[in-house]
Amino acid sequence: MKRYLPWLTAFFSLTFVFAPLVTEPFTGYEEGQIPVFMDQPPIQPAGYAFSIWGVIYTWLIVSAVYGLWKRRDDYQWQLVRGPLALSLALGTLWLAIANATVIWATVVILVMAGVTVLALLRSPDKDFWWLKVPLGLYAGWLTAASFVSLAIAVAGYGILSYQAASILFLAIAMSAAILVQMMPPSGPAYGIAVIWALVGIIVQNGADNWIMSALAGIGIVLLLSRLARRAFT
Repeated sequence: MKRYLPWLTAFFSLTFVFAPLVTEPFTGYEEGQIPVFMDQPPIQPAGYAFSIWGVIYTWLIVSAVYGLWKRRDDYQWQLVRGPLALSLALGTLWLAIANATVIWATVVILVMAGVTVLALLRSPDKDFWWLKVPLGLYAGWLTAASFVSLAIAVAGYGILSYQAASILFLAIAMSAAILVQMMPPSGPAYGIAVIWALVGIIVQNGADNWIMSALAGIGIVLLLSRLARRAFT
């Protein structure tokens, strides 16, 4: 099985990247998918922030091609490929799932985030730009996106208000991100992707929802301090 992992990773990288071209567009959960609907939940970043997917898609393809070409039998790359291939395979289906059901979309993206973080923490320091950076951006954005989906699911089914769910899961997401960032194998790209999402939350909420903006700002400061500490030690 291991000898097929480089090919599977490359294959699922392609299916993941091209899935939006063959799947009905997903621009957020829609009214009718959940009992309590809110067009722009406080925890959801401003629309421009999702442009990070262009960078992630491109870098994942480059990484997969490089790995297939130069690191096909590399033991350290092989440790990464299993969980990464699983995440990409699930990600290929995620748009279709999200258009159908909030609950299962949330479950799937949480699994994607978990296995991608695992892949990141297994990644070697060598081939920093070829492997760790694209993995870090992907894992960081998935960390943010999974808690956004979780908050929407909880609020959408009336368990908490959108404001309460957004505050709760933003705090949990930040805690999880800081914990991952404290682990040396995570690299800086992970924190940068989470910071990008937090900036998008501030732009979305502004002074109208200062609690969310302030909480996101605290997360940015904490993550930047972790990144700076690692850079100067």
